[in-house]
Amino acid sequence: MSQERFQSCIDACISCAIACEHCASECLKEESVKMMIRCIELDRECASVCRSAAELMSMGGAHASLLCSACADICEACARECGMHDMNHCQECAEECEACAEACRKMVEAHV
Repeated sequence: MSQERFQSCIDACISCAIACEHCASECLKEESVKMMIRCIELDRECASVCRSAAELMSMGGAHASLLCSACADICEACARECGMHDMNHCQECAEECEACAEACRKMVEAHV
């Protein structure tokens, strides 16, 4: 697997990781931070797996499609959680997560 072939998925993963980190940071500033715990947890998990997936794809790792499949699942879970909150940062994060999940699913399909 070459990096160039999956550059759009790598870019989506990096963009999603940034959005998730931003969302988690902003959620920590919310007055009702205890209500945001699940969102923050999923943001952090999603950011971590997105960075890992991007790194594995960029090095042409043999297990990149396996990690991208998990990444898509976590992105979808994060998108669902963030989508339940009205804050702009959550809504923007949900959109990035949905786009990343779609890119990862396409990458997995292309690699199979």
